[in-house]
Amino acid sequence: MTVLDASALLAYLHGEAGAEVVTDTLGDGAIISTVNLAEVLSRATDSGADPAQRAQELTERGLLGAALTVEPFTETDAIEVARLRPLTRSAGLSLGDRACLALAKRLDDRALTADGSWDAVAHGVQVQQIRAGDR
Repeated sequence: MTVLDASALLAYLHGEAGAEVVTDTLGDGAIISTVNLAEVLSRATDSGADPAQRAQELTERGLLGAALTVEPFTETDAIEVARLRPLTRSAGLSLGDRACLALAKRLDDRALTADGSWDAVAHGVQVQQIRAGDR
């Protein structure tokens, strides 16, 4: 399985560069942290959408609960996110970015992102960028 960062799911939902990589990953089944899902749903509110309605739409499209499993953010994840902060600060990783890496580490899976600055700070997690220019 692969853990999706919010940026990867947003690229897929908006048909941006790299969306085809996310499509392939979803076909094999993927995982997203509740933190990263919250980020995706928060972005929906930027355009006036209701987050509950957007989550329902994602479920009806066969994403949430089917191709994409939502994994709870745990105390273990919180500790790892905190550990990652000083290691990733210079690369500008957000709490959501670190939550994705922490989940991938806990599940021993790779992380899929649209952000290009993760490789140097992945902390033992295999990272795949979805955009060719970010690799």
